Amino acid sequence: MLFNSIEFLVFLPIVFLSYWFLFSRSVKLQNLFVVGVSYLFYGWWDGRFLLLIAFTSFFSWLSGIAIKKIRNTFGEDQKLIRLKCRWVAGGNIILNLLILGFFKYYNFFVESFVDAFSFIGVTLHTSTLYVVLPVGISFYTFQALSYTIDVYRKKLEPTRDVIAFFAFVSFFPQLVAGPIERATNLLVQFYKPRAFVHNDAVDGIRQMMWGFFKKIVIADNCALVVSDVFGNYSHYSGSTLVMGAVLFSFQIYGDFSGYSDIAIGTAKLFGINLKQNFRYPYFSYNIIDFWRRWHISLNTWFVDYVYIPLGGNRSGTFKQIRNIFIVFLLSGLWHGANWTFISWGLYHGILFVCLLLLKRNRQEASHLFGTVVSVLITFAFVTLGWILFRSETVSMAFAYIADMFSVSLLKIPKVSGINNVAALISLFFIVLMLCMEWVNRNKPFGLDLSSVRSPWIRYCLYMVILTSIYFFGNNSSDFIYFQF
Repeated sequence: MLFNSIEFLVFLPIVFLSYWFLFSRSVKLQNLFVVGVSYLFYGWWDGRFLLLIAFTSFFSWLSGIAIKKIRNTFGEDQKLIRLKCRWVAGGNIILNLLILGFFKYYNFFVESFVDAFSFIGVTLHTSTLYVVLPVGISFYTFQALSYTIDVYRKKLEPTRDVIAFFAFVSFFPQLVAGPIERATNLLVQFYKPRAFVHNDAVDGIRQMMWGFFKKIVIADNCALVVSDVFGNYSHYSGSTLVMGAVLFSFQIYGDFSGYSDIAIGTAKLFGINLKQNFRYPYFSYNIIDFWRRWHISLNTWFVDYVYIPLGGNRSGTFKQIRNIFIVFLLSGLWHGANWTFISWGLYHGILFVCLLLLKRNRQEASHLFGTVVSVLITFAFVTLGWILFRSETVSMAFAYIADMFSVSLLKIPKVSGINNVAALISLFFIVLMLCMEWVNRNKPFGLDLSSVRSPWIRYCLYMVILTSIYFFGNNSSDFIYFQF
């Protein structure tokens, strides 16, 4: 079920009223209701894959029970306990990664294997399967894996409450596109009674409104122009290609951060607090700062469960660089089974390492002009990387960039037909969004007007946002990160 659909518009009020008026007397009953509506939400897309998320949830929950039983059974034999716990945790991790790998990467690896042999003149006859990628599988798999790893590391006490655990893995606001939550934050909230707090609910509605604005008004209008430009890049001037790349930067930001805002805001309606997933990344002063602000839940996941276990920055510069490249390559692969995503990860890894070696990872300009210049340079490098991310092949990305830096770069950008209107609408609302987010850059989201004393100013801004959604939200489309 899409957030930006009529079905969700009907679904959410019914679930909200039932949650607080019919199921609020018992935590277990409330959690069971959460599981039920979350499975309905996910199954609306394709009911067959409910078995997959249930399988992942059950065996991840069971791994925690098994680890606790091992620790209680073998007493003082710490070596045997560690060995058996490692087998249980490792088995569950491998099982989940194999499922993820099959659905997401099977065809990619087979095709890459065949292409590698074709490159040296050897023709292999093989076939690939038509594998449907389950929506959000990367998100809920990583969420379940973090639980097993945290239990193994003794950072979390395993739960026997299977209903609470299923609610943790399948909680519908963040199920298919994050934020990727940790059990230490989300699961523990399902243990406690939840009370309706009016101010939190109002704040949640504001954040949802801001998320819908970014998705429906900005991302979906940008998508019209971006699809045209990237689909016909060889026919456009360099300046139009620059505009297409810039608009894709805002399309993916509006789309993904918009989803996160809707998810976090929706969760507040149910007394659940999710972690911030974006912190105004296009105000970053360098690439390292960008990665502290962009898709925070995924980046911290890789830091905690890959980078630090590999040694982090504790084993010398060479190993630190190796660890950084491993994380970025895995991050690229996580985003999709295509060499464009891997190349995008490698590109950001190179930029990250260069800044690190220059010891500019935490250096911020001391004056406004320097900050603005740093932000613009960072945005330019990020936008260049998004061309790799958006292109269908690596060769297409290089061709796009080559055409972009041609003599036609100085021409006035222009796209075909009605897309010129979409481009103007997009640019106008991008400026409005950036102004709002700059003013509220120290707050959790751009429409946080809690410090504005005048109710007239607040309500006027709300009306501008709602009116924009109504009149300029005519191009409803799926969220980009559903495919990951």
